[in-house]
Amino acid sequence: MKPISLRNRIGRQARLAALPMIFLAGCASQVPLNMPAPGMPRLPQQDMPPAPTAVVPAAPTPQQAMLRDIVSQQDRLYRVAAPLLVNNTELCKGNARNLLGFTAKNRYSFSDELSEAAQQLYGMDDRLQVMGVLNGSGAARAGIRIGDKLDMVEGKPVPPGPGAERQAATMLAPLITRNASAKLTMLRNGQPVQVTVPFTRACAYSIELGNADNVNAYNDGRRVLITRGMMNFAASDNELAYVLAKEMAHNSLNHARVQRTTATAGAIIDNLVRIRPDMASMAGLSGMKPMPQTMDAASDTLALYMLARAGYNIDQAPRFWERLASQYPPSVLNGYTALHPATSYRLSVMDKILQDVKTKQAQRQPLLP
Repeated sequence: MKPISLRNRIGRQARLAALPMIFLAGCASQVPLNMPAPGMPRLPQQDMPPAPTAVVPAAPTPQQAMLRDIVSQQDRLYRVAAPLLVNNTELCKGNARNLLGFTAKNRYSFSDELSEAAQQLYGMDDRLQVMGVLNGSGAARAGIRIGDKLDMVEGKPVPPGPGAERQAATMLAPLITRNASAKLTMLRNGQPVQVTVPFTRACAYSIELGNADNVNAYNDGRRVLITRGMMNFAASDNELAYVLAKEMAHNSLNHARVQRTTATAGAIIDNLVRIRPDMASMAGLSGMKPMPQTMDAASDTLALYMLARAGYNIDQAPRFWERLASQYPPSVLNGYTALHPATSYRLSVMDKILQDVKTKQAQRQPLLP
């Protein structure tokens, strides 16, 4: 998911490879990319091949069970994030760029603890292997399939091994800057397949999974991290979308920079994406400042528009945040409400913005705040 990121940090946790070509990992099921208002680009819907199936023995090892759980959570996270990232380039405040629309990893994309499990469960070897394809993206339209292996870029071989991600990124970066598409050679069942992949425009926010059980979410201006605890709290994909959109909105509005918390939030995200985060450093507010109510309300406003543009139902958004604040009040210092304490003010703003969005939808007006 930059969309997800240019940084190659996945290698240290079972995350998607962060290449410029890559958009989302595990976007297996069909993702609604509906744009309800006129004048917004609409990507075609199409059925995608299923996500890579883990071949798990009757008694999986602890590493296999851990990896399977991480991949499952990431699949949900990126699937829900996909329409938000693709359909909101106008609202990303200049933070949008071209992407190919698939994720790829090899066995070196995983920590030593999980590398063997990745080979056993997903057949990972030295070559970059497609693990997810974004529905409606250029990669999907070009016929890229899960399980394909990236062999060549514009006729030049992609070296396998530990440096494959970095070298593929280097090869693709100038193409994404200058061109409208890229010619790739994929290996499918050992046979070369030539494809021309049009680039997909999307918000350039990296979507991260936090390996921690506290119910929270973080942003640092270019990344969004949702903890495992928050993902478990979100009872539906629609509720998870509420959280993703809120953090994307904070990024679009540059709130981390204004609050001067970019470095602190970045350090928290760097810690939580590890397979085994240092939770001793997560005591209290972890050095973060509570968000002022005016900033929080501004991000709530933008988030509701992002959600509507992505085709999500926004009717229950205020009630979700109300339930979260009730179960995890500000006294839970490592929880979401401690960092976003102005719940009553936020709810009053959201109730008003909901009506504004619905009026624009009914009148077929562009969904712009």
